[in-house]
Amino acid sequence: MHTITATAANAHDITEAHKLLREDDHVVYGDSGWYIGIEKRDEIKNNDHFRKIGFRINRRPKSLPQVSDHAIDWERYIENRKSAVRCKVEHAFKIIKDTFGFRKVRYQGLAKNFNKLNVLFACANLLMVKREQIKSQKALIRG
Repeated sequence: MHTITATAANAHDITEAHKLLREDDHVVYGDSGWYIGIEKRDEIKNNDHFRKIGFRINRRPKSLPQVSDHAIDWERYIENRKSAVRCKVEHAFKIIKDTFGFRKVRYQGLAKNFNKLNVLFACANLLMVKREQIKSQKALIRG
């Protein structure tokens, strides 16, 4: 996790999406509920770099065609691969909710909650790095 923003609950995620993009981003993955049509937004169309980014947004499940029982469903397979990439980011949210117990805001005002989220995401990043180190050490011992 490299960038976070905090807004009021009535602000839609797609309005903050351009703030989360960096100049070194070439491909962006998103879910269908929040990011369909992001490439049509003015903030994306008017920026030379953002216009070149490949947006890989999952399709809505109901928009996928039905296939027969014996056919390979390539479109669902592609959507599954997109979701597999996105789940790496979603893992940080799981850590913040389950490990650190942050399920709803505790403070009044965006600034205090934003500060707390910055600390929580930094801790989640550190925890994920530590878990990867432990996993790689165990693999070295076994191998």
